[in-house]
Amino acid sequence: MDYVLYALVGFVVILIFRGIVIVRQAETIIIERLGKYHRTLQSGIGIILPILDRPRTIDWRYVKTDVKGGNVYIHTKTPRIDLRETVYDFPRQGVITRDNVTIEINALLYFQVVDPMKSVYEISNLPDAIQKLTQTTLRNVIGELDLDETLTSRDTINMKLRTILDEATGKWGIKVNRVELQDIIPPRDIQEAMEKQMRAERDRRAAILNAEASKKSAILESEGQRESQINQAEGEKRAQVLLAEGQAEARRRVAEAEADAIRLVTATVKESGGDPTQYLIAVRYVEAMKEMAMNGNKTVFMPYEASGIMGSLGALRDLWKQG
Repeated sequence: MDYVLYALVGFVVILIFRGIVIVRQAETIIIERLGKYHRTLQSGIGIILPILDRPRTIDWRYVKTDVKGGNVYIHTKTPRIDLRETVYDFPRQGVITRDNVTIEINALLYFQVVDPMKSVYEISNLPDAIQKLTQTTLRNVIGELDLDETLTSRDTINMKLRTILDEATGKWGIKVNRVELQDIIPPRDIQEAMEKQMRAERDRRAAILNAEASKKSAILESEGQRESQINQAEGEKRAQVLLAEGQAEARRRVAEAEADAIRLVTATVKESGGDPTQYLIAVRYVEAMKEMAMNGNKTVFMPYEASGIMGSLGALRDLWKQG
């Protein structure tokens, strides 16, 4: 009798312990009673009837890194539904573009369970369904684009994939937050052609830049030469102007000095009763003969008017005596 009592107590204790369910933060558990949905356990302590109530399991997938650094995908069944944002890294797959180029793409999908009940009852294998849907949607989106558009329109592809997947997975209780294309790998021959095209484009840009630099250099050099010639011409012009002004000033002063001397001589000659004109002519003749004598001319032709000149010289002699 005691053994039966102990067994009964032990059974009750086991039922009590099995009836207490602790749900961690950001997790939930779907409870079925007699095979039918009963309620959803939230975070904290939940009480169930161990015989009548049973947690409903859900297919889930985890990604772990092996010793070689590769990703290992682990599929399992668990009664706990993770409500946090989850990342699915899909294996690389071949996709054909609109211009019939086969490229390899792998994508990252960020999603979150917003309705645990739908994620359990609306789809049988949630991870597999999400993967297949993502792969087919990716093929459809890439099939509408050329290779160049695919390589340059990642943001557009990501946005389009996110919109389509979010609408398709809404009935599963899933919210797709973001889709990212991780790698886009074209065939090897296409990569080599793209590299050659890129090098040719770089060479073309370098040639254009060199030509523009040479053009600007020639323009600047010609402008510099023009400015230098203009400055030189301005300098020469200014120098000639200054020289002409200096010569004019010198001639003016010489003329003024000669005029003063002539006026002085004229006044003196008039005071002595002589003819100033004859005097000046005699002075010019004397200067001319002096110049001819200095040039080595031995023959001197005396004009007929020399007697008048000699008379002027006599008058000049008398003037000097009087002075």
